[in-house]
Amino acid sequence: MAGVYKIGVFDEEKTLIASIKSLQEKKLAIYDVFTPYPIHEVLHLLKRKSKLPTAGLIYGITGALSVLAFLYYTSVVNWPVNYGGKPFNSFPSFIVITIVLTILTVTITSLFTFSIRSKLFPGQEPVIFDERATDDKFILVLDASGLDNNASKEAGRIMKESGAVEIIDKEINGIK
Repeated sequence: MAGVYKIGVFDEEKTLIASIKSLQEKKLAIYDVFTPYPIHEVLHLLKRKSKLPTAGLIYGITGALSVLAFLYYTSVVNWPVNYGGKPFNSFPSFIVITIVLTILTVTITSLFTFSIRSKLFPGQEPVIFDERATDDKFILVLDASGLDNNASKEAGRIMKESGAVEIIDKEINGIK
């Protein structure tokens, strides 16, 4: 099923942000914004928040507790070895390996979660609205499928007045 998207190409960060503000004043929903570097103001304007830090915290706590439980089980319960008069539960020796394995666990599970959430699977073709977004242009994308002809023209006019160097209407398949 094909969707129609109105794409605004901007040269500067300031004009992109001005266009976002103008489109939001007119109650036009922005599909996505692509920039060559992170712009935190865009995330605040679009009111999008990521749950990845919360997931990372949960993964970290789970990983640390799992590693500690495994180390305790293997050294105290399953195979207690008394060497040098040390107690079975010598907790300080668990600290370094727990930190390292917790970082490894959080890294791998966060990468896996991000890949699934972003639909980045091996062999999947990425949807690229405009290839210049990876170079030096700022791309603002509106989903024009739900807009009538007047609203679509109004969105293009707003982007052009805000400083867009180019407005493109593009039909793209495979976006849900």
